[in-house]
Amino acid sequence: MRFLVCPQCGIDRFFLLNKSGDRINVKVNREFVIIPLDPDSSMNGFDQSILYCLGCSWKGPKEKLIKYMV
Repeated sequence: MRFLVCPQCGIDRFFLLNKSGDRINVKVNREFVIIPLDPDSSMNGFDQSILYCLGCSWKGPKEKLIKYMV
């Protein structure tokens, strides 16, 4: 399966935050579906509108992710 990448640094791993500040690590597939890295994790209560890049300071909506770095 191929995943979308950060428009700033090009990695494919991100995290989501909940109101308590807890994190869950995720990837986003080419159909813009957010997938937790740990398949047993639940994304209930996590804000899925903003992704935070694990490789740099980028944050934004999943629609801003790109297919690959040029």
